[in-house]
Amino acid sequence: MKNKILIGALLCFIAAVSWGAMFPVAHSAFRFIDPFYFTIFRYGTVTIILAGILYWREGRKAFRLEGKGLPLWFYGTMAFTVYNLFIFLGQDLLGQSGVMAASIMESLMPMISIVIAWIFLKHRPLSFTLVCVLFSFAGACFVITKGDIQSFFRAADSIIPVFLLLIAVISWVIYTIGGSRFDGWSPLRYSTLSCLLGTLTAFIITIGATLFGVVSFPVKNDLVEVVPHLLFMIIFPGVIALLGWNIGVSLLSPLNGLLFINFVPVTTLFISLIQGYALTIFETIGTIFIISALISNNIFLRFVEKRKSNVQKSQTFQERPL
Repeated sequence: MKNKILIGALLCFIAAVSWGAMFPVAHSAFRFIDPFYFTIFRYGTVTIILAGILYWREGRKAFRLEGKGLPLWFYGTMAFTVYNLFIFLGQDLLGQSGVMAASIMESLMPMISIVIAWIFLKHRPLSFTLVCVLFSFAGACFVITKGDIQSFFRAADSIIPVFLLLIAVISWVIYTIGGSRFDGWSPLRYSTLSCLLGTLTAFIITIGATLFGVVSFPVKNDLVEVVPHLLFMIIFPGVIALLGWNIGVSLLSPLNGLLFINFVPVTTLFISLIQGYALTIFETIGTIFIISALISNNIFLRFVEKRKSNVQKSQTFQERPL
């Protein structure tokens, strides 16, 4: 039991650190390649690797869509087209400050999932959780605007990239929620087939954007420059993080796994400082707000679950015949 907890914690930690590191790495890569081709080169390779693992673990039958092709394509497009294109496009448009902005938006996913569940699934969160959600969004505003909210909203070149980041993380939350529709499928199968269909959509969009002159195919020298970046993105935030997170959460429980999301902005912050990025006081405060909100809500939910469990045990004991 203890070994499973340690393995789960290690996998979740590696996944979160990998996601936190991918934004500084992507920022360096965007000097040579645009986010569109960066996405399809990265996830095209990830798809091939995942497909090989799925075939080895579950055989040819695991590639059958079983009448779920349309929802699988939708969720795959949300994650591997909309999320990947928009998160990196928004980051690239914001420049150096986009590294922290993208990371902070990524760390907001648990809070955004609470809001989406409330709006669409009518699962109203507890009052304390709502306070934590507001607290985390306030922290995100500090990071993104750097404390100058009026100037930020007057600048269209800032609002549009942030809007893209927001759409990106909402798309990934939708993808995560969509996994519950595939009962009986392993996390590997859902990840692989959704990645395959979503990356195919991204490929078609990228080819179309190239034909219309929106983006251009990277030249040979630029491709050579981004090989180290792509290798990191494929191996760590791609294959290892995607599978490691799913396995780690299954070993720890979603509530325990979500705690590791805190390492996403912390890792980005640490790497950005090493790269010489001058962090503002508002970015620091905003990051602390978000981490504090995530930890506080996690502790609160644990307390609520424990109290419910104690009440159920008490009722069971009282109803037991003498």
